[in-house]
Amino acid sequence: MNNFFACLGVGALALTGAAHASPQLAIDHGCYSCHGAYPRGEAPNFESLASKLGKYRGDADAVAKFVTKYRTGEPLEHIDAHERLSAETATTLVHWLAEGGK
Repeated sequence: MNNFFACLGVGALALTGAAHASPQLAIDHGCYSCHGAYPRGEAPNFESLASKLGKYRGDADAVAKFVTKYRTGEPLEHIDAHERLSAETATTLVHWLAEGGK
């Protein structure tokens, strides 16, 4: 029984770490190349994305639906970098943005 709770504690720490790692995750996946201080083309910057995605704050189902669309190219055009993200990474990034992106 104690091992069970110890595993839960480790999982909780991993989730907390993932939530705090989102800016680094965005760096690691090259998101700042298009969405940074000087956005590429018509790509919105992170501040704009956070503002738009704020409507999903606290709504895991809405985040999941948006992630599915985002990874398949809807409502945006198909963007290879978005489509290559794993569902887990995309969810972490969208959640980070929905929570303000800070």
